[in-house]
Amino acid sequence: MSERILYISYDGMLEPLGQSQVLAYLEKLAAGRTIHLISFEKPDDWKESSHREAVRRRIAAAGIAWHPLRYHKRPTAPATAYDIAQGSALAVALALRHRVRIVHARSYVAGLMGLAAKRATGVRLLFDMRGFWADERVDAGWWPRGDRLYRMAKEMERRLLRGSDHIVTLTHAAAGEVASFPSLRAGTPITVIPTCADLDRFAPQPPGPAGPPVLGFLGTASAWSMVPELLRFHRLLLEREPKARLLIVNRDEQDYIRSCLTEAGSDPDRVEMVRADHGEVPGLIARMTIGTALKRPSYSQLGCAPTKLGEFLGCGVPVLVNHGIGDVAEIVEEREVGVVLDGFGEAELRTGGDRMLALLSDGELARRCRSAAEAIFSLDNGVAAYESVYRSMIGAEGVAS
Repeated sequence: MSERILYISYDGMLEPLGQSQVLAYLEKLAAGRTIHLISFEKPDDWKESSHREAVRRRIAAAGIAWHPLRYHKRPTAPATAYDIAQGSALAVALALRHRVRIVHARSYVAGLMGLAAKRATGVRLLFDMRGFWADERVDAGWWPRGDRLYRMAKEMERRLLRGSDHIVTLTHAAAGEVASFPSLRAGTPITVIPTCADLDRFAPQPPGPAGPPVLGFLGTASAWSMVPELLRFHRLLLEREPKARLLIVNRDEQDYIRSCLTEAGSDPDRVEMVRADHGEVPGLIARMTIGTALKRPSYSQLGCAPTKLGEFLGCGVPVLVNHGIGDVAEIVEEREVGVVLDGFGEAELRTGGDRMLALLSDGELARRCRSAAEAIFSLDNGVAAYESVYRSMIGAEGVAS
């Protein structure tokens, strides 16, 4: 009997994240499997008809059956509840109609839909939890700890841990934490699979003309992203390298970034901001000398594995990171592929800049970065790990039956 998988993502396939962290995997996983994909697409993305049709063709070419639903945002709790209801109904229908064997649910909201399908049909549930979602919202200041929404989300977490047949986390730090939760059903396997990068695309390019260092920021600018601290680091770097540039690649928060630049008094002649599609990102990373993956440390970030880390390293670009984010500091220090900041005071930022400039003179640095990416963040390795999880779950299904 073939492996029939239903994959549920609350992120849309029309978004860069959906393309890099869902589609890139599923295209490879679809070989020899039947995969149905439920995703939630944002209305503004759906309106871009040419992009929508390109993604639809890409999904169809992989042999994946795509079932897009509309994402609802406001009011937050009722909108999410509505999405869960429609996603659950579709998941149950697909599981029954296509005799699905595994529901692979990406993160908590999708997990509830997967749990509904399991309860209705007996399908096995893979909970790809990504991080500690409820705690992330508290640590970001969006919810008060102990708030009704927080308590509801933690109860959701307990139900998912009890109901899952296999759990995937992004980091070893998170896996250790989850293993200690009383709500985890005894014997439930936990597998660590970090966010991976397509290293055929994110690869070193021939060096361009020698010039001043280019500090690179890539991705979402949110409460987690420490944009003000990044701008302070750039200002201090300019004391050592007066022509050092900052290249910011961001899709949706450019107004916020501009306000941070104004508040920091950044020199506009030293900063470039670009809005790019995911396909353009490797070429933009090729212009960077240093990649930054700073993130505000907190309990919830034990489960974080920044996608950009594998993309920078795959391109041979060293990274500036900080402690308290998943396994990031340990990887960077052990592999000698960047600098880990000890703090965000002026002295720590200046010391970090000096260490980074010294590291850039190491002729083996780019090779070490690429080797680290191949060992830890290769998409092929990630796909192989998911294939192993699928096989173990189907084998367990056979034993149980």
